[in-house]
Amino acid sequence: MGVRIVTDSTSDLPPQLCRELGVTVVPLTVNFGDKEYRDGVDLSAEEFYQALISSPSLPRTSQPSAGLFAKTYADLAQETNEILSIHLSTKLSQTCNSAQLGASEVEDRCRVEVVDSLQVSIGLGLVVIAAARAVRDGASLEEAKRVAERAGAETRTICLLDTLEYLSKGGRIGKLQFYLGTSLRRLSVFKVIPMLIIKDGEAHPLDRFRTRQKGLDRLVTELQQAGDIAYAGVAHSTTPDEAQDLSKRLQGHVPKENFFITRFGPVLGTYVGPGAIGVAMTRV
Repeated sequence: MGVRIVTDSTSDLPPQLCRELGVTVVPLTVNFGDKEYRDGVDLSAEEFYQALISSPSLPRTSQPSAGLFAKTYADLAQETNEILSIHLSTKLSQTCNSAQLGASEVEDRCRVEVVDSLQVSIGLGLVVIAAARAVRDGASLEEAKRVAERAGAETRTICLLDTLEYLSKGGRIGKLQFYLGTSLRRLSVFKVIPMLIIKDGEAHPLDRFRTRQKGLDRLVTELQQAGDIAYAGVAHSTTPDEAQDLSKRLQGHVPKENFFITRFGPVLGTYVGPGAIGVAMTRV
């Protein structure tokens, strides 16, 4: 019996890649009014962004319950007694806490190690990929956990937003508005395009641009100057052609088999909004 890998839907990993790596994904939920959808299960990205743009109010998001994690672990315990469960930053969600509670419910049947990746979206996805490939190559649970922790600490996740409106509506603007040094209204009026970076498990401002092209150029530069990169990915919310163009510019800097393009799912999309695009990279 080998180690099994579990993550949550904010990893935004393509389903085919999850199947190839044997990764089990536990969905967060998105609520539009009184309708609840499982992230990546009940609502396609296209349907979600159409609803997000037209909805007068922002949807609500919530972490998986401890019970759902316990059921996931119990199901996997039929084929393994060791599980590595890797999730988005505890500073952004209570998902890790739910996973810990779920793990405690199955401790008599299976050992579950829960890892706070300090990342989200493609950054979390890269951590999961690194750990899953380590397991595929024969790593023990302890070894795979160390790989995940190291990858989480060394991964850089950078996102270019079209607007801060959705972060603001969702109550997640926090210190970002302060550090950006201007008001949300002025950012919108003067078409300032913000760039954020995930640092120490939280979103921090990295830069701001007058044109989108300059922001895209900066994404390329960040990866090109990062040195030896083992894994990288591009994610977008509503601009697939732009994501493809960006990936072409990054070819040659990352092994093709270690690079993927994906889409911000409904949970992340709730806060980054339409027009968001980002890159993540890790040396592990």
